[in-house]
Amino acid sequence: MRIRRTTGRAARLFTVAVAAVTAGVLALPTAGAASPQVYTTTQLIAVSDAVERSGVAGIAWHVDDRTGRVVVTADDSVSRAEIAKIKLTARGMAGAITFERTSGVFTRLVSSGDPIYGSGGRCSLGFNAVSGSTYYFLTAGHCGEVISTWYSNSAQTSLIGPTVDYSFPGDDYALVRYANPAQSHPGGFTVGDASVGQSVTRTGSTTGTHSGTVTALNARVRYLGSGVVRGLIRTDVCAEPGDSGGPLYSGSTALGLTSGGSGNCRTGGTTFYQPVREAVDEYDVTIY
Repeated sequence: MRIRRTTGRAARLFTVAVAAVTAGVLALPTAGAASPQVYTTTQLIAVSDAVERSGVAGIAWHVDDRTGRVVVTADDSVSRAEIAKIKLTARGMAGAITFERTSGVFTRLVSSGDPIYGSGGRCSLGFNAVSGSTYYFLTAGHCGEVISTWYSNSAQTSLIGPTVDYSFPGDDYALVRYANPAQSHPGGFTVGDASVGQSVTRTGSTTGTHSGTVTALNARVRYLGSGVVRGLIRTDVCAEPGDSGGPLYSGSTALGLTSGGSGNCRTGGTTFYQPVREAVDEYDVTIY
């Protein structure tokens, strides 16, 4: 999903059709079997960096503190040769990687049709914010990258405002300024930080509201056709194209902005979110 520069509250979504992740079955240890190798935090970070250096697209990965491994999830576009390339890049620490498969393709998608619009697609509004007497909204950076002026209708006759700034890839957030006094910008949130196992809710302009659980933090994703986005919240909440930029929250606590993923809201999926605190700190605005 992408949308960038201007004030608004819609976001676009990118769908990640995620199927069930294939997990390996662990065999019971036999007498005299060697204990699994233990990797230090420093080594796991080095392996995570190596996965990024492999340059393979269509993967998401994070350090799993519980298992002491770097979990790499590969979508349908990733070949066996590319899996081998990732292992080769990790060199002698390839044993620190656990591979999973997911159906569909990890991507950020701009959809053409509803909540916040611009020449280039549709996204979803994330959270409203304020600095002094100026009102803004946050959405996905890949949306701000593509769209410089936002509208609240598909005919693009009802102005919201311009994209002021965006960051993508690396990060995935954008700031849009409300330039039309007729546009309302209600609040009701305060900023917080996500935690693994936390129950969360996501809202998007394509699929509405869906709930799920945070499954990992500090995830990295290399979407097809773009660079790596780092520091993301990973969840099992579904999303589809046009949901990009929409809010991830728990109660009245603002947690993230929809970045991308795979799957859909019929069969489920895996989605990733830009932590909203980073955007708030970068732009010196307050979520309200």
